[in-house]
Amino acid sequence: MLNKIILFALILCFLSCGTNPQKDKDMSDFSEDKEFKDSHEKPDAISPDLMGKSITFDTADGKKGSAYMLSSKTASNKYLFVIHEWWGLNDHIRQEADRYAKELEDVHVIALDMYDGNVADNPDDASRFMKAVSEDRSNAIVNGALAMAGKDAQIGTIGWCFGGGWSLKSSLLAGNQSKACVMYYGMPVQDAKVLAGLQTDVLGIFAIQDAWISPEVEKKFAGLMKATGKKLISHSFEADHAFANPSSPRYQEEAATAANKIVLEYLKERL
Repeated sequence: MLNKIILFALILCFLSCGTNPQKDKDMSDFSEDKEFKDSHEKPDAISPDLMGKSITFDTADGKKGSAYMLSSKTASNKYLFVIHEWWGLNDHIRQEADRYAKELEDVHVIALDMYDGNVADNPDDASRFMKAVSEDRSNAIVNGALAMAGKDAQIGTIGWCFGGGWSLKSSLLAGNQSKACVMYYGMPVQDAKVLAGLQTDVLGIFAIQDAWISPEVEKKFAGLMKATGKKLISHSFEADHAFANPSSPRYQEEAATAANKIVLEYLKERL
């Protein structure tokens, strides 16, 4: 009888502690972490010759969402949502959106503005903007973009840092329209019950030297994905956080190039 009681208690602990943490850790938790802020040196200014256009769309909270969009030259129901780092929707992210539009010829590319027009060029402002992000407002922005794309759209998502976490959340919001999800060193969803609703596999790009989205975070995420019957394709590079951002002093060209090749193959296969 005692053994049965102990077993029952262990099962309850697993269900309450292992899959339902008291607080789902998010990138915003790092907003006032001095070491995290110091790891994001001021990005280099760039002036790319951009190909897309700024757009707005309705959101269910009665406001407008904004984005940078590149439309496919051919009729298509395929969309890639690009989600910015903690700096905001700056020219670096627009340049990345341009690059994906060139590589994925029959895919509409939409870089979402999750900061509603705020863009930082220093860690203090970036920290403030990221901390101020509202889950409800962010959900409204993503859902507004999904509504604009239409119920028959096939959705892929990609993001870095802050945007890496929101890439996964956006794929969850897309439901059965979700066809691809790429996370570059973003904080994953840590609730198995939430992950159970995911309708796509996930490509995770991680940095072994990352002190925040660490190998331990990756390992836990992999375990949760497996436990919920979801597929995580994980690649880790001997690099630090933000290694794929060419405007960052932490940029590592060799690792970034290798990661980009993996990402493009993944997206081309699914979109």
